[in-house]
Amino acid sequence: MKKQQSEPLTKLEPKLLWIPAGSFIRLKHSGRSGFSIIIFFLFLSLVSCENDIKTINSLTMIDSLPLEYFRDIEVTYSDSGKIQAFLKSPYMIRVESKDPFMEFPEGFQAIFYDSLHRPKSEIKANYGISYEDKKIMEARNNVIVKNIEKGERLDTEHLIWDRKKSTFYSDVFVKITRADEVLYGDGLTSDQNFDRYTIKNPTGEFEINPDEEKNN
Repeated sequence: MKKQQSEPLTKLEPKLLWIPAGSFIRLKHSGRSGFSIIIFFLFLSLVSCENDIKTINSLTMIDSLPLEYFRDIEVTYSDSGKIQAFLKSPYMIRVESKDPFMEFPEGFQAIFYDSLHRPKSEIKANYGISYEDKKIMEARNNVIVKNIEKGERLDTEHLIWDRKKSTFYSDVFVKITRADEVLYGDGLTSDQNFDRYTIKNPTGEFEINPDEEKNN
């Protein structure tokens, strides 16, 4: 796996950065973090107060943490050579550690495809974090999932996408809007296409036809 060097944010030409787990990133802007300057001033403050070797060593470890950031990125997730999802985000932070992850602090949008590469569902959120080794992605804050074919919509504040199982699940309040009813619950489990789902403790609102009421 080849890894391209990060370049300053003034670099505008799109390029590809390969990452693990059957994914690649298309980016326009990239750069390194400014930890070194921050660490330098923290170091001086610590030395002037107390020569704590353990604290200084811990700061050195933070400074050496591989951290990259990217603007206007596009991520394609694939499984066995087939595209599973396509994700876009205005800003991404990538951290390489024992548990590497990609963070999307300014939100993201993803589209999910079936085996014939037809768009089936989409998800939007104001924040996301993807753990690449675990193949788990968390979406938080104003999370919206739509089934493109059915026109059904899910609203919640926290949702997890399990890429291994191709499922969504949530343990917080959910609202599902259909053509003729609105459902509520304390959580949900669904396939990633949002075709089949189970709601925890469901309640709902639905319209009753006046003619049907008379007949009853």
